[in-house]
Amino acid sequence: MTDTHTVRSDREYPDRPWVGVGIIAWRGDRVLLIRRAKPPRMGTWSLPGGAQHVGETVYQTAVREMREETGLTVIPYEVVTVVDSLTRDDAGAVQFHYTLIEVAADCADDADAVCADDALEACWATVDEAAALVPWGETARVIRLSADRRAGR
Repeated sequence: MTDTHTVRSDREYPDRPWVGVGIIAWRGDRVLLIRRAKPPRMGTWSLPGGAQHVGETVYQTAVREMREETGLTVIPYEVVTVVDSLTRDDAGAVQFHYTLIEVAADCADDADAVCADDALEACWATVDEAAALVPWGETARVIRLSADRRAGR
């Protein structure tokens, strides 16, 4: 019999980093944020995204993850940056390790986000609103970087 409280995902205490793709999805001057349904950072506001699958390009991952998490369609247009996300447990061991490829995308439709999969809820926020909502400084930095590049597009 397995105790469900001690079952870990294959992403916890990994033997290698996981490649994740974060989507900086724009609709006008607003970016889409989701409240995370799973660790790490469960319950906090973040960018949508997830793990890249074998045989999938980064842009394909962005499109699939956005559809799975929100039901929305995006058109990726740029890799903005790459971020390391390391979460250590109380003993200092690496509990989660992601290499996050942050991709900017335009939202292709005006539909509302319908949260599923890894998202508890979603909201469209200005850059300043997003910076106030997201607890991880790297997320706010990535959103600002994308906004600055977008302004020069």
